[in-house]
Amino acid sequence: MSVPEVEGLITAAEIQETVDSIAEWQLPNGMIPWYPGGHADPWNHTEAAMALELGGRRTEADRAFEWLQSKQRPDGAWHQYYLEDSIEQDKLDANVCAYVATGVWHRVLLSGDDGFAEAMWPMVEKAIDFVLGLQEPRGEILWARHADGTPWSFALLTGSSSICHSLRCAIALAEHLGHERPDWELSLGRLANVIANHPEAFSPKHRWAMDWYYPVLAGVVTGDAGRKHLADRFDTFVEDGRGVRCVSDRPWFTAAETCECMMAHLAVGEEETARELFRSALGLRVEGGRFWTGLVYPQLAHFPPDEQSTYTAAAVVLGADALGRTSPASWLFVDHDRLPPIIKTETVGDGVVKGQ
Repeated sequence: MSVPEVEGLITAAEIQETVDSIAEWQLPNGMIPWYPGGHADPWNHTEAAMALELGGRRTEADRAFEWLQSKQRPDGAWHQYYLEDSIEQDKLDANVCAYVATGVWHRVLLSGDDGFAEAMWPMVEKAIDFVLGLQEPRGEILWARHADGTPWSFALLTGSSSICHSLRCAIALAEHLGHERPDWELSLGRLANVIANHPEAFSPKHRWAMDWYYPVLAGVVTGDAGRKHLADRFDTFVEDGRGVRCVSDRPWFTAAETCECMMAHLAVGEEETARELFRSALGLRVEGGRFWTGLVYPQLAHFPPDEQSTYTAAAVVLGADALGRTSPASWLFVDHDRLPPIIKTETVGDGVVKGQ
């Protein structure tokens, strides 16, 4: 398998440097912190593991998945933030827990390793069942549980959108292994319906770029509707040559959000826009392959101060693979028709959603 590259923008050798920089900061126990001495969360840890696999660092990727297995709670969840030898934040974030399914399916697409798929299936199954235990009758998924099991009272659009994509990956893994999970399929339909049709179901986070592009990145809003959705707030969040600002009212431009937004545009066929966004993200690369998390304009100060993060590096690697169409998994975030279909549902009385 070739290392990702994007002709005219970044070479395979440069991507390899970025992958190797992630591996350099991985801890002996397999955990991938945001930066040395920092915390890790299972979502960004999983994304970093995906990048390691794309760069041929399979031993390190294996250790990353083994760390996930070792930290999973009996209820299928993970805590939100970990330090090397302790828990930093004990909240159980649904989106963080669901994302492991995306990482596992990505690895199966890359390697065709059914042994890996079988070994990871119990972890994925428990995680998805935990997440769907937070689904409301209308379809949205509450953000999190406290460590004692008490659910939070609201849902987030970005998190629910990401879960929607992770759930499709989990269903693909189940089908690949011959497991039937019709309950997951119905939950997926209910979740996609509420994301597409019921914005009132979610706590308002209109300042945040992720709430803008994630329904498209997750494959819920597609085609012409997806292009219109992205166009509606493009000028609010995107500046030429700088990329995507993480919040609408601050000049904080981040490489990870820029790469994710790039893939959303790629998913609806806007390749030139995607290339320009990716070019902007590459402006945060430093010698040796690492990436600054973000930059503040016009001061050109790093945001957060002096932070180069593994999750930012991973987002660039995944973005390069999608744009360069290099690996067998390069389509995963940009060609949603290749994932299991979403069952059509409708809202009936009392906000309950049923399948058709």
